[in-house]
Amino acid sequence: MTKDYTQQDSIPFGEIALHVITRQEHNISRKQISDNALKVLYRLNGAGFDAYLVGGGVRDLLLGEQPKDFDIATNATPEQIKHLFRNCRLIGRRFRLAHIMFGRDIIEVATFRGHHQETVKNVSAQSDEGMLLRDNVYGSIDEDAERRDFTVNAMYYNIADYSIHDYAGGVEDLEDKLIRLIGDPEVRYREDPVRMLRAIRFAAKLDFDIEEDTAAPIEDLAHLLRDIPAARLFEESIKLLQSGYGLETYHLMREYNLFQQMFPLVAEEFTEDYSSPTEHMLDLVLDSTDERINDGKRINPAFMFAAILWYPLNRAAEKLMDEQGLSHYDAIMEASNHILDEQVKSIAIPRRHTATIREIWQLQLRLPRRSGKRAFRLMELNKFRAGYDFLEMRGEVEQGETEELAKWWDTFQRAPREVRQSMANAVTNDKGRPRRRRNYRKKGSKSKS
Repeated sequence: MTKDYTQQDSIPFGEIALHVITRQEHNISRKQISDNALKVLYRLNGAGFDAYLVGGGVRDLLLGEQPKDFDIATNATPEQIKHLFRNCRLIGRRFRLAHIMFGRDIIEVATFRGHHQETVKNVSAQSDEGMLLRDNVYGSIDEDAERRDFTVNAMYYNIADYSIHDYAGGVEDLEDKLIRLIGDPEVRYREDPVRMLRAIRFAAKLDFDIEEDTAAPIEDLAHLLRDIPAARLFEESIKLLQSGYGLETYHLMREYNLFQQMFPLVAEEFTEDYSSPTEHMLDLVLDSTDERINDGKRINPAFMFAAILWYPLNRAAEKLMDEQGLSHYDAIMEASNHILDEQVKSIAIPRRHTATIREIWQLQLRLPRRSGKRAFRLMELNKFRAGYDFLEMRGEVEQGETEELAKWWDTFQRAPREVRQSMANAVTNDKGRPRRRRNYRKKGSKSKS
């Protein structure tokens, strides 16, 4: 008899039971699956291998949504897959995957995974803390289902008869809007701490609740994220914060002590009532990012990171000014090196983005200097728009002079050239006044009378 798992129960290994949903009992049509994914499924099946659409693709199709990716699972080994497809590339060390390339469209194919304790099947390794270091262990579809992270990701669409194989009550959890881990939550999180981030991401994306036992260990185990390679956490941060539901994701991450592990310098600015400038900026930039994504507009991760780290940068600069007597400009430049060096220890922001972050920050120092021809030259800069957009956000947070400066630039951009020149000529504040030219004499020369 199949156990009836309640909201308080996690699903242990060895107790999941297969439920086959026939074609007549579900709503997935092949018309909803990409032609390239169907080509891969049919060729694997035609060569005598099992072939299933799996994971998020099945989940999203059952929810009536269009999947972003179509992933495939099979009993064919990576080498057998490569033999079948000339357009195949094998990738990965932790677990070997096949990428079937159709121009820019890539279909990912994975061999069924087995239990990592059974090292005779292939090769596997764990750290002393239980984290999987290598995972090239192949197995059956039943074992693969147990190795999946969440019940809603353990459903397989069988191309042979168009049925769905549901191994862990995923369909029921979809109906109940629950994110539930398969297996013991603490063990699964220790195997791969990124699963904690995935639980948050799916809950925010799908507007689901996290099942009680699945949620319980997260806060106490959040520190395990510090052991994850910084390059991997950069990729995860983009999925979390730049997929159209970043604001809700951030609030969930913060609730479970996860955001604090990835952005420790930012966490120092947190308050109980969410009242600090950093927290206000986080809400603004993530809400704006979500809006741009939902409107189909382009986004740049550098802008988000520049906004998130701006007030920690200023706090570090003020400390340098107090302790070393540096000018504001020099302090910001020096602090920017420190802040980025510290941040990349946890999230390895690529150099192409850190260069843009620096440009956006530097523009915040240059935008007040707008007299004469300076304003016109600033508008010609490649990153002017990003710098101005950020200034506008700062105006919402800081108000006062910053808000007035943002309004000035907004008017300046919209005005005819003659009006712009008048506006630039009218700037008389100290920050906008051109520097006086000084006449320096060479040593020993006489001044003219």
